[in-house]
Amino acid sequence: MKTRASCGAVAVLLALCALAAIATSAGAAPLGDDGGAEWQVEQPLPPPPEMPGVEPAPTPVSLGPIGDVEFYAPNRGALITAGNGGSVKAGVWFYDGTRWRELSNQCGATDGRIAWAGPDEFWTVSDGRAGQALASGTERPPVADNTLCHFAPGPNGNLEIVGSYASVPFQGNSYQAMHAAACLSASDCWFAGDELPAPQIGSFMLHWNGATLEPSPYLPEGHPVEDMRGFEGALFWSWRLRSTDRLLSARPPALLRIKTPASAEESPFESAGIENRLLYSPNEFSTALDYLHLSVGGDSIWAGAGAQVPGPAGSRQAGVTIERKLEGGEWTRVLGPVEEESEAQAPPGQQVFPEDGLDGIAAEPGTNSAWLALDSEEDINAPNRLARALVARIGSEGAVSDRLELPLLEDPHGALGAAQRIVCPATHDCWVSTVDGWMLHLATPLEREGSSPLSDSVFARIQAEEPITFRPADAGVPQEPVDELPEDNSGEASFTRNEEVIKPPPVEPAQVPVALLTHVRARVVHRTTLVLSFHLAVKATVRLLAVRHKKVVAHTAKQTLRRGNRSLTLKLNPRRWPEHLKLQTHALAPLPTQPTTSPNINSVSTSFVAPSRLLSTGLSF
Repeated sequence: MKTRASCGAVAVLLALCALAAIATSAGAAPLGDDGGAEWQVEQPLPPPPEMPGVEPAPTPVSLGPIGDVEFYAPNRGALITAGNGGSVKAGVWFYDGTRWRELSNQCGATDGRIAWAGPDEFWTVSDGRAGQALASGTERPPVADNTLCHFAPGPNGNLEIVGSYASVPFQGNSYQAMHAAACLSASDCWFAGDELPAPQIGSFMLHWNGATLEPSPYLPEGHPVEDMRGFEGALFWSWRLRSTDRLLSARPPALLRIKTPASAEESPFESAGIENRLLYSPNEFSTALDYLHLSVGGDSIWAGAGAQVPGPAGSRQAGVTIERKLEGGEWTRVLGPVEEESEAQAPPGQQVFPEDGLDGIAAEPGTNSAWLALDSEEDINAPNRLARALVARIGSEGAVSDRLELPLLEDPHGALGAAQRIVCPATHDCWVSTVDGWMLHLATPLEREGSSPLSDSVFARIQAEEPITFRPADAGVPQEPVDELPEDNSGEASFTRNEEVIKPPPVEPAQVPVALLTHVRARVVHRTTLVLSFHLAVKATVRLLAVRHKKVVAHTAKQTLRRGNRSLTLKLNPRRWPEHLKLQTHALAPLPTQPTTSPNINSVSTSFVAPSRLLSTGLSF
């Protein structure tokens, strides 16, 4: 990381330099305006060794790459890690108000996410497991961040992994890597990530309705969804815009919302209203700004982004941009472009943070400020494990204070890596995870002593150092037998390999229902007539709706169709061209089942042939 000793003539930067000098000379002096809170390393010890007779490590170690840190309350927090390749396995850790403990050595992730659905329930975006069926004789399926784990109380009242969800790889509807997750309730959770595989256009999204996971992609455009937060009864989500995306409008919205639709015909997706704000400078491409990091604290939501590195050719460079919205209010600018700004000068965000990109933002509840996790632009895509974590606090009016490099120079821990994740569950109570897998905590002395330890029987076994070690099989994904020797419990000194011993017992494949709709194909003939063909597994009622601006502009009559290859025809009005297509279906007979070993399990093949103006139209079931 570059040394940040350069302070320009801007008054704010001079103030920052003074604050940095004070922080360096004062050591771990508490922040005067934050209840005497101070940043300190707060790292747990590694889990006890699994081998008997081996002494536990006496000192903290890296937890490995930490994908996400989320809190339901100050004494209910969870983080997900890829593990450190040694004493810490990939899995999930839990904070109970006193310290971090290993919650599970299952469901870890390369760069996972956590979504709290209630005080005793949360989801993780996790890595898949070796053993999924091959799509060919040689190609292994992708596993990074493309499965889900559901943690909730089991039949005995203890926290368990009650569900694990994955998909057969290399299919048109296979789960893609997911980068965002959030819940409005235990029966309303969303997960989103990479764009849909070609030739489909859209962003991959899944919806949990309390009983099942259902694909709910965003189809008008295809960009990777990167963050998602619940606020005002809806989910706000942001995505990364790239010049290489298959469909990119002139000024795509940087932020959208998911809400509960008023009717089955209405799309759950809508604009978040931030596109009316000035997020970009003149002559700045939308792809010059990175995705908006989101954070909710108390009665406000914050959205912040830095420059995308490298930036697009021909565009003005973006600066750090931050917006804030109070409940019931409009978006207001904290830091960013201003009307009629001079292009002879750097953007305001670049003047305040001339060398830094934004890695994260955390609204501090009970205040009008937020903490920022920063990194040098040259390191933003490859964070430095030998750097110190850079943080700063910004007020709602744009004033920056408490710019610190952590741990401070006199701290015996030394540099622990650049800051990556930052979260504030309460006033003067914030956490930063570093790229090297260390945790830094802002707290007052009283809070650091554990003034509010958790007392909840659901987590009692976790607090008793009994982590969850069992992850159920992924529903609908056939597993390959593993050719491993069984554990030798005979007590004999030697063991002779016997092929009959390691031969897996015959397992009857699970039976799952087939998809009602498959082989969906839509095309436009004679410029205005839409023909939708598909295959029905059983007799069903079917109705096709065309929606524009949340209103149905064309529809077919509800028809009862027999199983087999069928089609629907819909006349469209060019002046009221639909933005969204919805196919309503209801099976009138039990769906047949097939074994999970079938190569077509959960597959829905689709193709879409249409003029360019229809390419952005979505089709949902």
